[in-house]
Amino acid sequence: MGAVTPPRTPAAKSPKQDRSRATRQRLLEAAVACLADHGWAGSTVSVVAERAGVSRGAAQHHFPTREDLFTGAVEYVAEERSAALRALPVQGRTAVVAALVDLYTGPLFRAALQLWVAASNEDQLRPRVTELEGRVGRETHRIAVELLGADEERPGVRETVQGLLDMARGLGLANVLTDDRARRDRVVAQWARLLDEALR
Repeated sequence: MGAVTPPRTPAAKSPKQDRSRATRQRLLEAAVACLADHGWAGSTVSVVAERAGVSRGAAQHHFPTREDLFTGAVEYVAEERSAALRALPVQGRTAVVAALVDLYTGPLFRAALQLWVAASNEDQLRPRVTELEGRVGRETHRIAVELLGADEERPGVRETVQGLLDMARGLGLANVLTDDRARRDRVVAQWARLLDEALR
C-alpha cells in the first residue's frame, strides 16, 4: 500500500495567497503610477501589467476589466492615504492643513484627476467613479474633522472644513502643470490661521 498524502493545511496555501496579494498590490500601484504619468488614454491593462512586472493574463485574473483595475487602484491608494492621515499625531492646525493639502498634490490626485476626466466621457466608468469619489470625499471630511478637533454642531463649522478640502483640491489642480509649492505654503499658513479663528 502506498504512502498516504496528508491533506493540505491552510499554512500550505499561505505562500500562494501572499504572492497573489503581492501581485494585486503591484498592479494597483502600477495603475496609479500609469494614470498619473500617461493619463487615461495611455494607461492600458498591458502597460500596467508590464510596469508591475506581471503578465496581462495575471492582471486580468485580478481585474477582469480596465475599469475594475483603475477604480480599484484609486480606491486602494485613497485608503492608504486615509490610513496615513488617521495615523498623524495631532501637531497643530498648520500641520493638519499641510497634510490635507498634500493629499491633493501627489500622484494619487493626478491619477484621480485622469479618472474623473475619463469618467466624464465614459458612460460605463462614470457611476463607478462618482460612487468612489463620494465615499473617499466623506471619509476625508470625517478625518479632517477629527484631526482639526472641529465641532460640527456649531453653525458654519462643517462648511469651513469642506471649504478647506475644496481649497486643497484647487491647490492640487494648480500643481498639476507647475510646481506651486512656494505659493501653496503661504496659502496653507493663512488657512491654518483662519481655521484657528473659525474653530476656536
